[in-house]
Formats: sequence, structure tokens, C-alpha cells
Amino acid sequence: PAVDEAAPVAVPAPAPAPVTIKPIDIPPPAPAASTNVRSEPQGQRVPYSDQAYAQMSKTPLPAEKPSEAPQTVLPPRTAGDVEWAWPVQGKVIANFNESSNKGIAIAGKMGQRVLASAAGRVIFSGNGPRGLGQMVVVRHNETYLSVYAHNSKLLVKEGQTVTRGQAISEMGNSDADQVKLHFEIRIQGKPVDPIKFLPEP
Repeated sequence: PAVDEAAPVAVPAPAPAPVTIKPIDIPPPAPAASTNVRSEPQGQRVPYSDQAYAQMSKTPLPAEKPSEAPQTVLPPRTAGDVEWAWPVQGKVIANFNESSNKGIAIAGKMGQRVLASAAGRVIFSGNGPRGLGQMVVVRHNETYLSVYAHNSKLLVKEGQTVTRGQAISEMGNSDADQVKLHFEIRIQGKPVDPIKFLPEP
């Protein structure tokens, strides 16, 4: 009778073990679906930021236009195919006179910059005839030249090309009783009244 009781006890134990493993495989697909939802809005933000950068790059363009304000500069006067401008700013203290004064005298300060009245080429830079001191002569074309005298310092050399408004010397009182610029315009070597060629102040 002892042998018959041990046999039925060992048989039912291994049967329930494989049944409990199967329901564990069901929950994993749920978190996989949630990760797909998060990736979609990330793709929509990229073109959105590109549009923002495009709008930012366009805004400086209209802002630059109002800043380009034209400068108020006295326009030159065209006479004899030459555009003339005042060589210095100052009071005319002596007018043109064919017999005694071959140009005009403009008062100013020592060291004040003297500008080329028109574009041309320097044909003389140095000590002029007695009474004119340090002098610069600029030829503008085959007809016209201009003279700048009584300078304290010369800034250009002979043969140098200058533009209208370029500094060519500094005002002084060389061979003069006061600081001033003696300015001449000549037509084929003959002095003429510079006031008729310069723009109205």
C-alpha cells in the first residue's frame, strides 16, 4: 500500500506552470503608441522657425531707407563746362578789379582748409610771384585755371590730379597783411571775376 500513495502526488505539479507565462506578453504595445504621438509636433516646429527667420531678415531693409537722408550741400555752379564751388567759407573782403585786384580775397582762419574749386590737375605748387606768397594753380581744361594764394601750407604737388572739394592747401598770410585767400579764375590766362562763376552763397 505504500507504493500506490506516492505515484499520484508527483503527476499534477508541473501542469500549471506554463499557463501563467502567456498573459505577460500583452502590455508592451501600449507605450510604443505613445512615443509615435510625441514625434509628430516636433516635425511641425521646423518650418515654423524658418518662417520666423525669414521675417526677421526682411525687417532691417525698410529700416535702412529712412536713414539715407540726403546731405544739404550747396550745389556747384556750371560755367564754361566746369562745375565751380567756393574754395573756402568766409567773407569776401576784396572784390575783383581788372586794374588792381585780379581775383577776390576771402577772410578766414589760420590753417583753414582750402579746397579745389573744381576738378583738374595741379600745374604749380610753391612760392608764387611777389605779393602772392605760397600758391597753388589748378588747370581744369584747355580754357580754365584757378589760383589759390597766401597759403600757410601746401598739400598738393605739381602734376597731381585733384577733385572738386579736395583740400589742396591751408589758409595763411604769406606775403599778406592778414590771414586770407586770394582766389582767381582765369580764361586762357586772362583773369575774370570769380563771383560770376561761383554759386550764390
